[in-house]
Amino acid sequence: MRRILGLALIATVLGGVWLWLSQPKRLDRAALMARYAEPLPPQRPAGVFHLGHSLVGRDMPVMLAQLMGNRFHSQLGWGASLNQHWQGDVPGFAEENHAPFHRDAKQALASGEYDAVVLTEMVELKDAIKWHDSPRALGDWAAAARQVRGDVRVYLYETWHRLDDPAGWTARIAADLPALWEGTLLAQAMARPDGGTIHVIPAGQVMAALTAKIEAGEVPGLSRREDLFARNPDGSQDMIHLNDLGAYVVALTHFAVLAGQSPVGLPHALLRADGTPATAPDPKAAQIMQEVVWQVVTGYAATGVSG
Repeated sequence: MRRILGLALIATVLGGVWLWLSQPKRLDRAALMARYAEPLPPQRPAGVFHLGHSLVGRDMPVMLAQLMGNRFHSQLGWGASLNQHWQGDVPGFAEENHAPFHRDAKQALASGEYDAVVLTEMVELKDAIKWHDSPRALGDWAAAARQVRGDVRVYLYETWHRLDDPAGWTARIAADLPALWEGTLLAQAMARPDGGTIHVIPAGQVMAALTAKIEAGEVPGLSRREDLFARNPDGSQDMIHLNDLGAYVVALTHFAVLAGQSPVGLPHALLRADGTPATAPDPKAAQIMQEVVWQVVTGYAATGVSG
């Protein structure tokens, strides 16, 4: 009986050790934030690669290129996760990737032609973490970007969830940043010896901060958060995709982080990917958008931008 109990105890201990070893390594919050202690030197990237889905979209990278003067390529999908891109099984691949903007993601990173690589994850973010091994995929893409160019800057583009999310749109934006974007994706990906530091483009935080001003009546021409979001073909409200104004705000956010420069004073009348004029904000509204972007970006150390 003692022998049986002893074997059972050994099995229990070994099982506990295996479970501990099998848990993904992660940086605690203090260690994660310490990686962002030193801001990046301002530097406009000449080449940018975007990897993601429809919250990247076709128009936003084109708007960014007009603001920053960069060349770019992208690889997109329908709600595609980073792991689906990694495995080469991307829903909506043929529909979303058209010349001249598309380039195979792995080939693009292997070329070493991009100074900045911008990655984003599918939403629902909890599902990406649970079912798509999101932190591992983020680490894999970051490592792949740095295999050829050790000086490449890698960014995680923080997005948002549906306007009708049961937990509340702004509540999800506030809660998901520390718990999921930082506490899970970044904490695990950056714990890898080959992961390096991944900076953040906090578009979700900017959208929430701008929405607060819009709904306080402080932004000319805009009165509610839906004013930044698209309409479906039947006229109903699109609950997650941006219209031209929202894409402009996200392009400003990318500019501020990637260039490390204030977007205040940038043009506000831009073109869409198809060459047609985008709906432009009121000049005063554009200034407020630019100021909000700079305030959020410089107030968040993970952007790598110092005010």
